[in-house]
Amino acid sequence: MTQHDDRIPKLRERIARFPRTPGVYLMKDAEGRVLYVGKAGELRSRVASYFQDSADLLNTRGPEIAHMAAQVVDIDFLECETDVDALLTENRLIKDIQPPFNARLRDDKSFPYIEITTGDDYPGVFVTRKPRTSGSKLFGPFVDSAGARDAVNALQRVFKFRTCELTILQDDDQRRYFRPCLLHAIDRCTAPCADRISAKAYGADVKRLIKLLGTKRSVLLRQMRAEMQKASLAQKFEEAAVLRDRISAIESLALSGDPATDVQPEVFYIDPRRGLERLADLLELPEPPRIIEGIDIATLHGQESVGSLVCFIDGRPFKAGYRRFRIRSVEGVDDYAMIREVIARRYRYTAVGEELYPDVILIDGGLGQLHAALEAFGRMQAAIEADGGEAFRPPMVISLAKREELVYVQAQREPVRLARNHEGLRLLQQVRDEAHRFGQHYHHILRTRRTFDEDVRAGRRPPGRKRPKGGSG
Repeated sequence: MTQHDDRIPKLRERIARFPRTPGVYLMKDAEGRVLYVGKAGELRSRVASYFQDSADLLNTRGPEIAHMAAQVVDIDFLECETDVDALLTENRLIKDIQPPFNARLRDDKSFPYIEITTGDDYPGVFVTRKPRTSGSKLFGPFVDSAGARDAVNALQRVFKFRTCELTILQDDDQRRYFRPCLLHAIDRCTAPCADRISAKAYGADVKRLIKLLGTKRSVLLRQMRAEMQKASLAQKFEEAAVLRDRISAIESLALSGDPATDVQPEVFYIDPRRGLERLADLLELPEPPRIIEGIDIATLHGQESVGSLVCFIDGRPFKAGYRRFRIRSVEGVDDYAMIREVIARRYRYTAVGEELYPDVILIDGGLGQLHAALEAFGRMQAAIEADGGEAFRPPMVISLAKREELVYVQAQREPVRLARNHEGLRLLQQVRDEAHRFGQHYHHILRTRRTFDEDVRAGRRPPGRKRPKGGSG
């Protein structure tokens, strides 16, 4: 990175307008590809540190980051409320985008949750990376897994809930013959396994625990700090140390996100059959859909725009049904027109009855994208009927908006908001994300091909091509 690099003044000018708040930044190259995703407690100063003197950057960040910074021509950012939100957002973006210069967080490892199995007669409390998809109350994800486990241990001393994997049924009369484990003997569990507490009393304890986890826990912490100070003044230092550790554990519960906002898709396994059944309920279909096709548009400033279509049969990808469409009739940035073109090209034979429609057509986007798709079907129908033919309509067209994850359904005025672990929503997300991945890959191929052709016409060697030995080049 030299002082004559004309990128640097422009980047520094942009960075000067960044907020001084926690957030996530995305470093991009000349073609808009994300090279690196990072988090910051203070966005402006953190991002500015990448564009210091090249020798300083090399010493502080290493050669790989210095190499990355030399390719950056644009930077985006997302503001976050706290450092924890920034960490969770960074983790999600790295897993989704897979930037080439991010070595960490690209695997499927997830942050843990505290799970309370409220669907059980006697709910258990667990720290887990694989929670149930239903029948439980989740808190987290937690960025400090050890802190979450310590907090559960500390809270168990107060609320005496079970942490075992036993199946305990309220109407099981044989429980009274069961011998409870050591946790009951040391007064850390009320032993519902041995019928030592009623379901009503145990449920009341669990409700108090849920209420505590859902608040800032300030009252409990204030009481514990007073007890610690009292023990310390009485020179009961071991008791004070125990209370100090418990306070620290409960304070670590603040280092968490929200299950609905900071969703981790890799955490929740989706049974395809269950997803299709829930989708049939959502869309009011007579039976679970078998064939779902998803459509996405990939473009960068209106250049090398492409449409992608993926096909899922019985909830699983059917690669032979994937198709790509290089946009022909649209110039500039017009997602709606591109969607109309892809719809017309994909379903022109289906509309006249020469092929079968899929059971569900999913458009990546919001209400505008859904209306564009329905308009395309309407145009095809009108053209066919004008020629004296009979047009066939698709059975179900929907769209799925990013971020809010709202489902827009044809003939419904209001979007549907589903729980993030809803099996039908998760199936739609898989279709949407696969269409996006498939389209981005083709888009990248076309951009690379265009760059190669421009280099050849200009007499430049394409990137990565070495001059032949002994030749003049």
